Amino acid sequence: MKKLKRLTEMVTAPCALYLLALMPRMTKRPDISLLKKKYFAHRGLHDNAGAAPENSMPAFERAVEASYGIELDVHVTRDGIPVVFHDAKPARMCGAQAGGEIEDYTYEELRRFTLGVSAERIPKLEDVLLMVRGRVPLIVEIKCETTDVSGCEVIDRILRAYGGAYCIESFNPIVLLWFRRHHNEVVRGQLATNFRRDGEFRNVFSFFMTHLLFNFLAKPDFIAYNHEFREEPGRKICRKLYRKPAAAWTVRSREELERLRPEFDIFIFESFIP
Repeated sequence: MKKLKRLTEMVTAPCALYLLALMPRMTKRPDISLLKKKYFAHRGLHDNAGAAPENSMPAFERAVEASYGIELDVHVTRDGIPVVFHDAKPARMCGAQAGGEIEDYTYEELRRFTLGVSAERIPKLEDVLLMVRGRVPLIVEIKCETTDVSGCEVIDRILRAYGGAYCIESFNPIVLLWFRRHHNEVVRGQLATNFRRDGEFRNVFSFFMTHLLFNFLAKPDFIAYNHEFREEPGRKICRKLYRKPAAAWTVRSREELERLRPEFDIFIFESFIP
């Protein structure tokens, strides 16, 4: 009997710790009604081969006109200006002449570059917000690959002045922790993927992020997971046990969308119209 009790304790304790590590925000929950919008255009309704490239003003205008929510990405420049751009390095979208990283440039220096084959420039977050004017909800992904999350302050200041519905998300749980401490009312989402299978595994930090084991710090309100690895147990527990909305990224066809409907609540899409 004592052996059975000891064995039970040995199994129960790790399971309890695992569930505690996974636990998202369960108290003082914000209004998440903006997440009732099922479809969010990934980087706007974009076409990188045309005049409305990703994360450009025309791509966002097209999404607004079609009444889709918008997912967009934010970096902070060297001179402290939040700009809307996805990659850490501008070269893919701006050409080989755009060396280094976004954070190496001032906003005015970035304005020298055009996006893709278009004449569009990298926009400021403020300008995108002025154009959207609250007509559709926004998922604002904050790009930050280090423990220095000081850029969150200026992003938060701009978003607080915005009158429309928005939430923030990030791969970096320290970003979410910053918002938990400084603007707990904002809806926040933990982005994740299976970093090993995605070819992005770096260290034990990647392991914890894959399995959502920083949720106890970040206390997210929703989980945005790479749908290709949707079988990850932590993602399922957050949706089924903790009842948190699940966002699928990035859905690229109607066939994928229909296949994913039973397992996700929100769909970040591109390359087709849902």
